[in-house]
Amino acid sequence: MIPRISQAPHVSEVAQKFLDTLKEQGFTGDVASSYADRLTMATDNSIYQLLPQAIVFPRSSADVVLLARVAGEKEYQNLTFTPRGGGTGTNGQALNDGIVVDMSRYMNRILEINPAQGWVRVEAGVIKDQLNQYLRPYGYFFSPELSTSNRATLGGMINTDASGQGSLVYGKTSDHVLSLRAVLLGGELLDTRAMDIVQAESIAQEDSVTGRIYNTVLSRCREQRELIVEKFPKLNRFLTGYDLRHVFSDDMRKFDLGRILTGSEGTLAFITEAVLDITPLPKVRRLVNVKYDSFDSALRNAPFMVEAKALSVETVDSKVLNLAREDIVWHSVKELITDIPNKDMQGLNIVEFSGDDQPLIDRQVETLCQRLDELMDGNQAGIIGYQICRELADIERIYAMRKKAVGLLGNSKGAAKPIPFVEDTCVPPQYLADYIVEFRQLLDSHHLNYGMFGHVDAGVLHVRPALDMCDPQQEILMKQISDEIVSLTARYGGLLWGEHGKGFRAEYSPAFFGSILYEELRRIKAAFDPDNRLNPGKICPPMGVDAPMMKVDAVKRGTYDRTIPINVRNTFRGAMECNGNGLCFNFDVKSPMCPSMKVSQQRIHSPKGRATLVREWLRLLTEQGVDPTLLKQGLEQKRPSLRGLIEKTHNSWQAWRGEYDFSHEVKEAMSGCLACKACSTQCPIKIDVPSFRARFLELYHGRYFRPLRDHIVASAESSTPLMAKVPRVFNFFLKQPWIQELSRRTIGMVDLPLLSSPTLPQQLAGHYALSTTLEQLEKMEQAHRDEHVLIVQDPFTSYYDAKVVADFAYLVEKLGYKPVLLPFSPNGKAQHIKGFLSRFTKTAKKTSDFLNRVAELGIPMVGVDPALVLCYRDEYKEILGEQRGKFEVQLVHEWLINTLPEKSDHEEKSGDKWYLFGHCTEVTMLPGSSQQWGKIFHRLGSKLDNISVGCCGMAGTYGHENKNIEHSIGIYKLSWQPALQKLPLERCLSSGYSCRSQVKRIEGQVLKHPLQALLEIIP
Repeated sequence: MIPRISQAPHVSEVAQKFLDTLKEQGFTGDVASSYADRLTMATDNSIYQLLPQAIVFPRSSADVVLLARVAGEKEYQNLTFTPRGGGTGTNGQALNDGIVVDMSRYMNRILEINPAQGWVRVEAGVIKDQLNQYLRPYGYFFSPELSTSNRATLGGMINTDASGQGSLVYGKTSDHVLSLRAVLLGGELLDTRAMDIVQAESIAQEDSVTGRIYNTVLSRCREQRELIVEKFPKLNRFLTGYDLRHVFSDDMRKFDLGRILTGSEGTLAFITEAVLDITPLPKVRRLVNVKYDSFDSALRNAPFMVEAKALSVETVDSKVLNLAREDIVWHSVKELITDIPNKDMQGLNIVEFSGDDQPLIDRQVETLCQRLDELMDGNQAGIIGYQICRELADIERIYAMRKKAVGLLGNSKGAAKPIPFVEDTCVPPQYLADYIVEFRQLLDSHHLNYGMFGHVDAGVLHVRPALDMCDPQQEILMKQISDEIVSLTARYGGLLWGEHGKGFRAEYSPAFFGSILYEELRRIKAAFDPDNRLNPGKICPPMGVDAPMMKVDAVKRGTYDRTIPINVRNTFRGAMECNGNGLCFNFDVKSPMCPSMKVSQQRIHSPKGRATLVREWLRLLTEQGVDPTLLKQGLEQKRPSLRGLIEKTHNSWQAWRGEYDFSHEVKEAMSGCLACKACSTQCPIKIDVPSFRARFLELYHGRYFRPLRDHIVASAESSTPLMAKVPRVFNFFLKQPWIQELSRRTIGMVDLPLLSSPTLPQQLAGHYALSTTLEQLEKMEQAHRDEHVLIVQDPFTSYYDAKVVADFAYLVEKLGYKPVLLPFSPNGKAQHIKGFLSRFTKTAKKTSDFLNRVAELGIPMVGVDPALVLCYRDEYKEILGEQRGKFEVQLVHEWLINTLPEKSDHEEKSGDKWYLFGHCTEVTMLPGSSQQWGKIFHRLGSKLDNISVGCCGMAGTYGHENKNIEHSIGIYKLSWQPALQKLPLERCLSSGYSCRSQVKRIEGQVLKHPLQALLEIIP
């Protein structure tokens, strides 16, 4: 039996007292100190892991002022604080062992916009894409770009002075910061903006913390101006840290203290608000995707693209391209980056032209393409082809693929994974190709694999060597390579950190700044944070404080993971391989990824959070000498016994009384998962939470009793067919308020669906679909069998939405085929979701055997519900392996797309439009499904619009569990409800039974399955 895990590290008494004091004094935000919450903040998008004492989530600048004021009290002087945004840092910028101040949960309001003057005022937790979505109707955007723009906060961008694609024209984040509001430790507000030197000097005379800061920065930057200008590299990605170079204007008449804060990584103050310069949206954008026979050719040809007056030139190597081909993202771009016959594409340059003058931009594109044609005709520059993108949607799809490059690299096969530590080096663009040749020689000398992509126009290339951080020798090699790349980059006059900030790499700062300027950095740090309490160990320590810096070879996730046996790591691969890229934090409510994270705003309810907790759970089990794989075998072989029942009763009683077990925290995180499986395709690493959740639940409930509802849900496929024999009787009782209340109180289930009445057999009474048996089909010639379609039943539509199945039979008949209803065979998905893996294995084996026998008839098998049909392909394959067999069950649209003729005999009817709301599992596992439905409708003379939405919030039985009802409805309100309110419900369609059930519950109206609309369309 799985042991109780009680050795979670405690929060220190002083930290707990600080949290209590905060709440007592009116802090309106949240505080979190559970081990699970702290673990989710112990990692970011880097390889490091550092457990904080606690996390606070302020709701406003006033909360941050209160926090900073209380922190200034003497009894809390040993506490340290680290501001945190989206958690997308690649070098541990926001990791520390003190108290994390997370701005992303609540401080995400856009406060004010002035389109006439071209600025917007925002809180630090606003996400970059969220801001641009808001600005679009005004004709503006916030131009600094980065690959994590759908989850990176503006506060984080300011703190790392982020930039990316287009920086040659648009610059870095600091170039767009007009003013900042920051809070100093102690509670004093600091507002910055560009001002005349005279005004700055006046502030410097004040007897205040702000006066001291202005005095220090003014005097030190003025005294060292000549050295600063000489030392700071002449690069588009200028040296970040404390930006001594740009605190003064070039003519020395203006002073902006905000330049010191941008890039400071939270080491000086808490940045809470910013006024940002915004850029008019270009009216015209064009993209030229240039293909090469080698990555070196792409690099060496890039300067030519820049000379063609391109806005930006992005490059991608073959490693990233090949990984993209294996990902869901390739479906959206494969027509825009087609392969060249008989030629191997080894590199890609993505060249953008942008502006308001369309004739000019068209001429620029034409001139470039003419030159590319000349080079290809002469077999020069390694160019093998190019394609032009003129539509905005196509351009955005290309960039979505490019943005996903970081995550895609993390999905490389094997234990060694491409990791960030030298991933944003920057050298003068004219030296980039030669620099990369040496860079590659260095990595090749260590026999390492790596992927490359980046901004060649700015001389920045992202390079991620593949290393196994669970191998101590490779961890040592990582530090060795870091040292070598520092030396190499310095020789080319470049920077180790051209884009992502320093973080744990700040130990190299003295080498880049030089001893004199490094001392100046320390003086500035001392003026802001003399006691080294803000994100200590980053950038530099304050003058007068002998404090260690974070190190590149600090404790990493691999340090903990390597203690877990390899066989266990392989069994829980999804949890182990999460690299922290954080795509599951995507703010867009129309994205299907992780609805539980979107509605709760709690990172324990994200794929990354759940993976983090499971990794720690496995590590703690290993410490106790427990192998979960052996434990599972024991559970499968163990027979029920009185002793086992007594033990489980004791354990469950102790849990009810509040006895601590870290497993409870993991269980809480797992319980919020909707099992939509979007993570298994949308995540670049393919983190399949439902898979490892099922394994966890099976082991967890080897120690603790399951709630009654789990047993009811897992047995539904056995009980429902019996209930359906007398549906009116059961429906009568299910409608009674006292039964509904009893269900809510005793088993925690609400809004239980009514059985179909008339039943499916009654609706098809006397129909060919019921009267034909498998035995009859076996005796037919194959030619006659080919006239048939076999309908695979599932428990939801067959028994709760039978009209859909009946209508499919009639649709099949209308199309000239003979439908045959297969006998119902349990699918078992509910068992998998609830972690009854042994039972699920038996169910899957029995149904697989049945469907494999049926498949021998050579007749198409079709099911109507995506979640259940896709279970045959995914969970069955995972749990059974080769035993699953080769049977195939198609979804309705898959059968129709191959059945209906390409050219329709029907003319498209004007105004006859339908709207498809995709089932989240279907649209993520089958990304072409919506387009295929559109083609089907088109062939039948009708138009279908695909409505972009996320999850509906029902997800099988999730939305019927009382503990989930608030989140279930909340998820529905994020995207489904707003979209449905704009459309006629009678024209809205959904293929998912859960989706239709959710709409019926909330809107009181039933959506049709697309097949039912087709039944109406076909004469």
